[in-house]
Amino acid sequence: MVDAIRRGGHVWAACMNPHSYVVASDRQEFSDALKGADLMVPDGIGIVLASRWCGGDIHERVTGFDLFSGLHDALEASGGGRIFFLGSTAAVLSEIDTRMRRDWPGLEVVGTYSPPFVVQFFESDSAAMITTMNAARPDVLWVGMTAPKQEEWLHAHWPLIDARFAGAIGAVFDFYAGRINRSHWIFQRLGFEWLPRLLQEPRRLWRRTFVSAPRFLWAVWRIGRPSRRRRP
Repeated sequence: MVDAIRRGGHVWAACMNPHSYVVASDRQEFSDALKGADLMVPDGIGIVLASRWCGGDIHERVTGFDLFSGLHDALEASGGGRIFFLGSTAAVLSEIDTRMRRDWPGLEVVGTYSPPFVVQFFESDSAAMITTMNAARPDVLWVGMTAPKQEEWLHAHWPLIDARFAGAIGAVFDFYAGRINRSHWIFQRLGFEWLPRLLQEPRRLWRRTFVSAPRFLWAVWRIGRPSRRRRP
C-alpha cells in the first residue's frame, strides 16, 4: 500500500467479517460497496475458517487495527505521510490527534472531521466533508462511521475524494482513542476477540453474535460442502 500511496494511487479498503457478510446478503447497497472496494481485509477469524472450509487461500486475519497501525509504521519508516480522520465525535478525534503525535511523530494529522450523527447524510453534508478533506490533501483517509454506512459512503463518493488511500475501519477510532478497550492479546490470538467486546457492549453487539454468526455459519456450510465432497 505504501508503494501505491507514493506512486499517487487511488485505493480504498473495506474490512470483512461474518456480520458484514450477512448484512451484505440482505442489503444490495452494502454488497455493491464491498465489491467496489480495491482491497478487502479479512477482519475476523470466522472469515479465515470459512476460507479454509471452502478451499480458499486466506490463511490469517488482519484486523482493522492491524491495517491502521501497520500502515502508519510503514509510512513513517518510508518518510512520513499526511493523515485525515473522518467520523466519530470531536472529543474522540481530539484524543486521536494527540495520540498520533505521540505514537507516530513522523506523520502529520492534516485534519479531522466529525460529521452529523444522522442515518443518511444530505448531499450538502457530503459536499462539506469532501471539500474539507480535499483542501487538506491527505495521503491517507481513515473513515470511522460504522458499517455499512462508512463503506456505502466511501463507495459512492470515492471518485470525488482526493486521497491516495482510504480505509473504512469503524471501531478502530474508539479503540485507539481509548474509549473502548481491545481484548487481551490471548483472546486475539485464539480468535475470540469478539467475546470481551460482547461483554463490554452487549446492546450493540448481541445481534452480531446471536443472529449474524449462525446465519454466516449456515451460509458457509452450504457453500463449502459441495466442494469438499468433490475432493479426492
